[in-house]
Amino acid sequence: MSPRIAITTGEPAGIGPDLCRALAGHAFAAELVLVGDPQLLAERARAANQPPLREYHPDSAAQDGTLSVLPVRLNTPAHAGRLDSANAGYVLQTLDRALQGCLDNEFQALVTAPVHKGIINEAGIPFTGHTEYLADRSASEQVVMMLAAPGLRVALATTHLPLAEVPAAITRDSLEATLRCLHRELRQRFAIPDPHILVAGLNPHAGESGYLGREEIEVLEPVIRRLQQQGMQLTGPLPADTLFTPPWLQQADAVLAMYHDQGLPVLKHMGFGQSVNITLGLPFIRTSVDHGTALDKAGSGTASTGSLLAAIRLAIELAT
Repeated sequence: MSPRIAITTGEPAGIGPDLCRALAGHAFAAELVLVGDPQLLAERARAANQPPLREYHPDSAAQDGTLSVLPVRLNTPAHAGRLDSANAGYVLQTLDRALQGCLDNEFQALVTAPVHKGIINEAGIPFTGHTEYLADRSASEQVVMMLAAPGLRVALATTHLPLAEVPAAITRDSLEATLRCLHRELRQRFAIPDPHILVAGLNPHAGESGYLGREEIEVLEPVIRRLQQQGMQLTGPLPADTLFTPPWLQQADAVLAMYHDQGLPVLKHMGFGQSVNITLGLPFIRTSVDHGTALDKAGSGTASTGSLLAAIRLAIELAT
């Protein structure tokens, strides 16, 4: 059977609705279901001279190449480029509906358009990101954020934290759980029998034998040694400034960076617009774009669909 992929349309003032409507010009080996406000999508379609969408019917069989909309109504009219905290609840409702559909096997994967964390928090709703929200709502014990571009996969030991809080967040237990999840998902979801993972150090020069920090000696090295003894192919901790060079990356299946901006600038430099965000450890497949809401481009028809197309293609590949 063809997979049915749910796509949340993201922040209504951003480029998410534009990108989702642009999918009408592409064919996929799956049925795509946009989760969002039909009127908003129709307004963006008129601006781009696109045909109307049909309404999603869950009882019908999934059909390749079809695009439909599952209605979730805005709380207040949305205007391209103008954030409104009144629609923060709407954004989360689209996520909740799509997530529940994945848990119920109504959808075989979830793809998410970008949301705006700041405006959701401004509405009084604590929100640090898709990764943490989906993990909490699906009661997942351990999830890992990983971005993939052609030739490089980068997973994160910590995600959306202030830099000052990162060292305390990396414990032996948390690091071991992250590495186990990453190793398992590379084997099961990506069909890599014996993945080789490079582990970045936290400090410059990976601590330089304790002179620039002791986290490598006291936390990273003991965990890496223990998992190596259990058969995992791990190398590290390695200095991040040399880890991301061809001699190292050519022998690796993934890199584990210690914090968000240690690993992702390199990946986005290599493949921005073509890279995909994947949440590992969820009970369903979730992929996303590698960019934000781009409020300045919303409604203009100039936003690139490259990352969304890559996210959908990877979701279909993993689902089948």
